[in-house]
Amino acid sequence: MTATTADAPPPVRPRPARRRGVELSLLVCAVLISVYGYADVGLARNGAVPSDALAYGAGLGLLALLAHLAVRLRAPYADPLLLPIAVLLNGVGLVLIYRLDLETPADRAAPAQLIWSTLGVALFITVVVLLRDHRVLRRYAYLSVVTALVLMLVPGLFPAVNGARIWIRIGGLSFQPGEFAKILLAVFFAAYLAANRHALAHTGRRIGPLQLPAGRVLGPVVAIWLISVVVLVLERDLGTSLLFFGLFVVMLYVATGRTGWIVVGLLLAGVGAFAVGTLEPHVHSRVESWIDPYASIAAGDGPSQLAQSMFSFASGGVLGTGLGAGHSVLIGFAAKSDFILATAGEELGLAGLTALFLLYSLLVARGYRAGLDLRDPFGRLLAVGLAAILAVQVFVIAGGVTGLIPLTGMAMPFLARGGSSVVTNWIIVALLIRLSDSAREPHPEPVEAGVIAPATAPAGPAAAAGEAGPPETAGRTETEGRTDPADPAAPEGAR
Repeated sequence: MTATTADAPPPVRPRPARRRGVELSLLVCAVLISVYGYADVGLARNGAVPSDALAYGAGLGLLALLAHLAVRLRAPYADPLLLPIAVLLNGVGLVLIYRLDLETPADRAAPAQLIWSTLGVALFITVVVLLRDHRVLRRYAYLSVVTALVLMLVPGLFPAVNGARIWIRIGGLSFQPGEFAKILLAVFFAAYLAANRHALAHTGRRIGPLQLPAGRVLGPVVAIWLISVVVLVLERDLGTSLLFFGLFVVMLYVATGRTGWIVVGLLLAGVGAFAVGTLEPHVHSRVESWIDPYASIAAGDGPSQLAQSMFSFASGGVLGTGLGAGHSVLIGFAAKSDFILATAGEELGLAGLTALFLLYSLLVARGYRAGLDLRDPFGRLLAVGLAAILAVQVFVIAGGVTGLIPLTGMAMPFLARGGSSVVTNWIIVALLIRLSDSAREPHPEPVEAGVIAPATAPAGPAAAAGEAGPPETAGRTETEGRTDPADPAAPEGAR
């Protein structure tokens, strides 16, 4: 509906605030909290502040400042919370790893983690500076999926580590290619589902309450997902396979707006988990440990890793034992990776653990917020997919360590030991920074004099993917329906 008035002025839209000063203030707080934790560990273990505490603070502060300058110059309208949360989580992770290194002097992981964190921040700056428009990634959808499959296949040529073939080791260097594959698959899923969202939502055959899209539309993306999951199962990388499954279901639900896909996803996940847990000995042992974490104690074999984790959480109570005063190192070789959350639970208590989960929740929520605010379907789906990666990963790891679900081998984002993990998480944050900047920056939208624009429809799962209204108009925004010569992904003839 429109109303015409001859002398009505065009609507004035407020200019979005940049809020880079807020980001800088939060970064200072994040660095100070990390330095305080580092000094607290030294006081608890050695009775003195570590001699390199100032150097640690200066190094972390310099990395945060460089990242902030990159955002200020290249993404001035980005969400001011994303970077400080990442710096705080990374800083706390370095403190926890350093604390555990004091118990294992022969296996020091903090120096290597600091180097990987520096590399992650460098890649963060590179992405923010060089990627001026996220829509450019849409061009490389199929190259992304081919690269992702290659990255997942290569570790099968190398020896297994702790029962899984997920590592590439060359000399003293090792990395996990599956961590990078998850970003590439998110790009492919976002590009493909954005291009076919109308066909996925409004065509196909209805079976009961569920409308199945046409096979020619859904087939390619399902085939890519199945191949990736089968490869990861054969390599016993069950945590990453579960992550990819969750990513696929979430993005398909957002693209179509149909709740039935969530139901189907949960049913398939349950069937798959039962089959793998029954047939695969490595997974079956983890399921048995999840059902009865204390069975090994009754059998006289000592507590299992999960039992030690339960003891750590119980010992921490509400306020924790204090940094450096816990005994989570008894968990064993996984104390710095899978079970680092047990150290946080014991030494920071339920209060500290809740604060960490709130930080993760806020990071994911701001990613979803960027997706809701974006105008193009590809950007919306990519933002939701990247945020879903973090959400699913945190749920799977925290659920396994606390005994909510069977344990799967994955690294807690930013906290746990793992160079590949921390680098890819910094890339994810960089992409979310770019997406949030595109969502919040002012866009000149000429409005005809005397015309009042219709009210904006409420946002929802379908709206996040560009779906609204009947099939012939669903997903249209003010720029859809015509070729925008400024769009990097537009056909050559239109530019």
